[in-house]
Amino acid sequence: MDGAGDAVLLDVREPFEWQAGHAPRAVHLPLSALAAGAGLPDTAQAWPLVVICRSGNRSRQAAELLVARGSQAVDVIGGMRDWAAAGLPVVDARGGNGTVT
Repeated sequence: MDGAGDAVLLDVREPFEWQAGHAPRAVHLPLSALAAGAGLPDTAQAWPLVVICRSGNRSRQAAELLVARGSQAVDVIGGMRDWAAAGLPVVDARGGNGTVT
């Protein structure tokens, strides 16, 4: 991250969803792990967070949890379904074309 306004896109979907397709440069931390007390990955610490899931439900929960823990976090309404529908890039675990499951 190198400038004002930078943030980390935090994907809180489960591993199988992440592997099928996610936004390039997103950081992965499943909501289930976050809710169980897992800390943020190093690459997401000390940055504003933009939280995404498949449709927006889990990301809303995760953003609320992160804010309660003192992070600056906002939810992506519509999630990866709307991201992909808008023509934004989705990559799989190998960096190829991904799909949103």
